[in-house]
Amino acid sequence: MQQSADSPTKRNVSIPDDLESPRAKLVYHYLAAHGSCPADRLCTDLELSKGTVLSITGTLRKRGYLERRDGRYELA
Repeated sequence: MQQSADSPTKRNVSIPDDLESPRAKLVYHYLAAHGSCPADRLCTDLELSKGTVLSITGTLRKRGYLERRDGRYELA
């Protein structure tokens, strides 16, 4: 079965087992689906406060799941 140009690509995203927070899982899944993006876009698209996004991205970076490059976050 072929996908049309308009249909989204399905990706098999495996959330790390040690992520317990629903919001951390949401950020991880969002980045897996959308690629790199700045914190402000995460805030807007996920309707989270900047403090929440920075806390989550900090935790994901410490655990080695996320990198920050040129002001943008992406999965490691």
